[in-house]
Amino acid sequence: MANGVFMFKRIVLFGLTNILVMVTLTTIVSVFGLWPTLTANGFDYPSLALFCLIWGMGGSVISLLMSRASAKWSMGVELVSPDSPGEGGLLARAVHDLCQRAGLRSMPQVGIYNSPEVNAFATGPTRSRSLVAVSSGLLRSMNRTELEGVLAHEIAHIKNGDMVTLTLLQGVINAFTLFLSRIIAVVLTSQSRDNESRQGSAATGFVTVLLEMVLGFLGYLVVCWFSRYREFRADSGSTTISGTPLPMIQALQALQARVHDESAEHSGRLAAFKISGGGRSLMRLFSTHPPLEERIAKLLNASTPKGTSWSK
Repeated sequence: MANGVFMFKRIVLFGLTNILVMVTLTTIVSVFGLWPTLTANGFDYPSLALFCLIWGMGGSVISLLMSRASAKWSMGVELVSPDSPGEGGLLARAVHDLCQRAGLRSMPQVGIYNSPEVNAFATGPTRSRSLVAVSSGLLRSMNRTELEGVLAHEIAHIKNGDMVTLTLLQGVINAFTLFLSRIIAVVLTSQSRDNESRQGSAATGFVTVLLEMVLGFLGYLVVCWFSRYREFRADSGSTTISGTPLPMIQALQALQARVHDESAEHSGRLAAFKISGGGRSLMRLFSTHPPLEERIAKLLNASTPKGTSWSK
């Protein structure tokens, strides 16, 4: 029953968020008269560019601004503080200590959500309005050293401003996808359109949608590449914050052992939470996280003196 309620909340929140984004952007575009008009001579390109910028960036920015609140609501995150009893207080104190080591002036909110999955995430629109949340499954399965590595990794995401950077990248890609798909569609279907000025032909609309899918797909590959890059950077940041690569290496090794030891079904759920990364095939292009073995090897190569090795 709990899982059903959890999924229902996420579906409802996803729907409400998209409705809010659509209503907001449609209102802005309508009030300022920014709907681009297709004529026999093509688009009014300045208005088209502004339209695509608003629609492309607007959705990403609104989602970012809502990210902390929506994550807490959809995942049932229970906030904890350094004064909280038990593991909640220990978790909050650990996060605050690592944030001080990282030089963050504002402490993020800290929370725990009930899930058997081994997962943690950081979200929020700014460093001062961020959230670090950890699953109950991760708290049960990792020791303090491994937990420190995970928390330092998430704090590194906050310090690096990764949520904002990824949002801007996605917004720019969305804007270019909307803009280029319409221009290319007009060029490709110019012979099929009537000479009289009108909103456009069915052929132009069909080609536009097709191009949006193709360009959006290519843009998604760029977003995935950047996401993998920021994971490597957060791993390195975890080493800097902890003062040693050992916590992060042990955390990744613990995840690696869990993926190998658990059933294929459970491993699939770990991959779905983007915690284990992709394999060695072309499907890696669609993964937002690098393979665990590559992350471990990179930390070892960067931080281990010659002739020594880390082990759990």
